[in-house]
Amino acid sequence: MSQLRLSSRPSPSEKRYLKPSVFWSIRQGFPRWLSLLIVAISLAIPLVAWAIISYGEWVPPIFLPTPTAVIDAGVRMFTQENLVRDVLASCGRVAGGFLLAAIVGVPMGIAMGTFYSMESLFAPIVGTVRYMPVVAFVPLIVIWVGLGEESKMLIIFLGVVLYNAIMVADAVKFIPNEMINVAYTMGANRRDVLLKVILPAAFPSVLDTLRVNISGAWNYLVIAELVAAQSGLGFKIIQSQRFLQTDKVLFCIALIGMIGLLIDYSLKWISRWLTPWADQARH
Repeated sequence: MSQLRLSSRPSPSEKRYLKPSVFWSIRQGFPRWLSLLIVAISLAIPLVAWAIISYGEWVPPIFLPTPTAVIDAGVRMFTQENLVRDVLASCGRVAGGFLLAAIVGVPMGIAMGTFYSMESLFAPIVGTVRYMPVVAFVPLIVIWVGLGEESKMLIIFLGVVLYNAIMVADAVKFIPNEMINVAYTMGANRRDVLLKVILPAAFPSVLDTLRVNISGAWNYLVIAELVAAQSGLGFKIIQSQRFLQTDKVLFCIALIGMIGLLIDYSLKWISRWLTPWADQARH
């Protein structure tokens, strides 16, 4: 019986190999035209479904307005309700809170990933606080800093800073020890290793971390603008929700998505421009 089983196994010359595939290739390049086609299809499917359901009146307009109604609401908001002011207010809050989170979180992450002492110092705090909901801190933030712009930026800061630190620390830990040992062998001291080995090696990952986590800053924007805001896209969403103006809500949500997409592609371009050597590793 064992001889039969052995004889039934295919010989090395009879082994079947995977056929070449363009669509399912693993990191082997992809045609530009096919990528654009897939992107167009992925965007068209939800839009077509939305149009069919809304124009066909399968759902009442108060719950799902038509694309035309949403665009009309957006035009009215820009021309009659000074939506540009709200866009600038929200962008300023996100920029302020996220910039502060980068200034604090990135050095903390580099320190945690580089020195075991700093990891022992910060890891318990970071590991505990990041599970606490930011919404629960809102009453305390109002007491601490009041109802001004500082409280809104602080909410965005608290929502993002620890994720910046954790992701940057993980990126630093993935730097091969061989690179550090080679630097020591060539006579580098700890300062040289930090500034000339760890920071350049982690820099592409730091940029990617900031690009990913800025989406979290926009997610916390609505929470931030709950705190006595009189302007902003989050404020517009909340105000429109109270009066069941679903078309305005959808337009503001779509506008945040478009702003976020523009920021994402801009940061991706900046990252490629500053770190061209990391393109292959990044993709």
